[in-house]
Amino acid sequence: MTATLEVAEGVGTIRLDRPPMNALDIATQDRLKELAEEATRRDDVRAVVIYGGEKVFAAGADIKEMQAMDHAAMVVRSGALQESFTAVARIPKPVVAAVTGYALGGGCELALCADFRVAADNAKLGQPEILLGLIPGAGGTQRLARLVGPSKAKDLIFTGRHVKADEALTMGLVDRVVPAAEVYEQAHAWAARLARGPAIALRAAKESVDAGLETDIDTGLAIERTWFAGLFATEDRERGMRSFVEEGPGKAKFA
Repeated sequence: MTATLEVAEGVGTIRLDRPPMNALDIATQDRLKELAEEATRRDDVRAVVIYGGEKVFAAGADIKEMQAMDHAAMVVRSGALQESFTAVARIPKPVVAAVTGYALGGGCELALCADFRVAADNAKLGQPEILLGLIPGAGGTQRLARLVGPSKAKDLIFTGRHVKADEALTMGLVDRVVPAAEVYEQAHAWAARLARGPAIALRAAKESVDAGLETDIDTGLAIERTWFAGLFATEDRERGMRSFVEEGPGKAKFA
């Protein structure tokens, strides 16, 4: 298998496993889609970590595989490529990327699909497709610009340069930088904390933010309002409010 899903403490870890650099070939892309859909379905998965191992997150697409493809072949394949990454982005649960070593091209685009990115202090991220006469094709032109703003996104996409962890943190490309040996532990701990939260409310929060970013403020507020009112029909809302009234804030147990 080029990727696996393992579950512990309510956290499903999607582990890339294609040595030596976790190149994202077609088989791995398709496998990511399968695992994202499985993580979405499974009730025992309440949060997700995406991890490439101790040395590298993912160094990009399989260039030799792509070199053999012509325009007609990529017209067909590009939709499936984007669908595999979008499946990760649309997991309706908290998702954290644990980034070690290189996260380049498709690897960076995969990290962009997460809600939160914990990076090793030796991590390097970037979108070097321009150096191949290409542009990012798995969501990089869209998700990167939405995350760090169009100017910073164009800097990375136009030049193809790599950024080290400290610069990635400054520009908002990653959210936390930790020693390399602690990346997975800290990512899993963050995900495990959220896995103990109210699952439906977390889904509502994620979908409200993500959908709201794609539309105007009035439509975004309508999305928020619908979810907010709907949560009053959930057991978690009853449990959370009852705990607040009887025990004070922050003591409700949801999982």
